[in-house]
Amino acid sequence: MHIQRSIFREDHEMLRETARRFFERECVPRQAEWDKVGQVDRETWLKAGREGLLCTMVPEEYGGGGGDFGHATVIVEEMHRAGVSGVGFPLHSDVIAQYIVRLGTEEQKRNWLPGICRGETILAIGMTEPGSGSDLKAARTTAVRDGDEYVINGSKTFISNGLNCDMIVLACKTDPAAGAKGISLICVEANREGFRRGRKLDKVGQPAADTTELFFDNVRVPVGNLLGEEGKGFVYMMQELPQERLYIAIGQATQLERLLDITLDYVKERKAFGQTIWDFQNTKFKLADAKAACVAVRTMVDYYVGEHMRRKLTVEEAAIAKLYATETLWKHLDEMVQLHGGYGYMLEYPIARAFTDLRVARVVGGASEVQRELIARKL
Repeated sequence: MHIQRSIFREDHEMLRETARRFFERECVPRQAEWDKVGQVDRETWLKAGREGLLCTMVPEEYGGGGGDFGHATVIVEEMHRAGVSGVGFPLHSDVIAQYIVRLGTEEQKRNWLPGICRGETILAIGMTEPGSGSDLKAARTTAVRDGDEYVINGSKTFISNGLNCDMIVLACKTDPAAGAKGISLICVEANREGFRRGRKLDKVGQPAADTTELFFDNVRVPVGNLLGEEGKGFVYMMQELPQERLYIAIGQATQLERLLDITLDYVKERKAFGQTIWDFQNTKFKLADAKAACVAVRTMVDYYVGEHMRRKLTVEEAAIAKLYATETLWKHLDEMVQLHGGYGYMLEYPIARAFTDLRVARVVGGASEVQRELIARKL
């Protein structure tokens, strides 16, 4: 389905072609194997680094692409358009690496970013804990200063890239009595003594995503691993979350278009009661609604992408984008599963796979209820 767009330049579209070829050549054929073993192989990470598909927004002097949000956007779109699931490139490149770009010292950036951009050092971010969910202020993982080191104790859950990660940007309480003002961000290398990975979590969908629990038992890291200032971690996370939420909206906009195309192909070929499923008026009306939703979501998301490229995206606008895109996608995906009949429940069909993979979008990055609260504050 083609919708006229105007936010991308020629250099964005050139990268889009590279990304499209990469996902079709390197990822689609490996999806079944990744699903089986529960993680993406590291060689594919290295290939993505060699092709310039990691860290497109990191400055060139640190090994990145030196691009803007438009370059990152086309990679996210092409990953979703290919139906690739569980690949943690955008989280690594455009969410976590940006903390280091924005907050890191010159020494931290020069030490860490080149390997991150090459795909040699895979990043995870440790925010969510078993008892706190979207309430980041309630984190209980502690980092206690001991001379020139922090001693870290606690656990995190639902951590994407958890099996593969070589470094975790960890939200810790450096001052447990200070609430949100006591949270700091500390980079923890995965080879530190006392760090261990828990089980790979058995999720409803995205089996290739290596989502795990992480445990920290008297893990010692140098104070030089602190990102930014002590006590500013909550503020830093709140500043980065709008971009993460916009990424989720971008993915849902692309998936809605893709799934409508898949469903149209199916209903125009599948026969029932002497005619195709498409011949029923109910089908036409359901998919007409889906087409209208595609245009509405795409128009909204592109507008907000343009705003973010101008550094004007607000917390409220990111919440609107994520809430509307994820809830709209889910409503129409449910209808499209129904139009597939029994085959819509078979995981060999893309529509069923999408049904399991995409349900998490209404939870990850802050649940829909959190987005509603953020929007309501401005009413």
